[in-house]
Amino acid sequence: MKFALFCKDKSGALDIRKANRDAHLAYIDDTGVVEQAGPFLDELGEMCGSLVILNVDDMAAAEAWAANDPYAKAGLFESVSIQAWKKVIGA
Repeated sequence: MKFALFCKDKSGALDIRKANRDAHLAYIDDTGVVEQAGPFLDELGEMCGSLVILNVDDMAAAEAWAANDPYAKAGLFESVSIQAWKKVIGA
């Protein structure tokens, strides 16, 4: 089942994002459940949040993945919303 994570960074937290980016990308690679992901950008083109599409068994698995993301553990996010999602268009 697919889940979309909508993560909003805390204001002024770009340094936290940059310092934990390698660990976050390694976590994505290691867990093998991320189908698509990328940062949201602010009006200056700076990273300010994340959209992550997971393919996991259920909401509990999505919540566990989100809680163990190095970005979350570093305190980067102001908020995280998780929503079940159905892919209709796209490769």
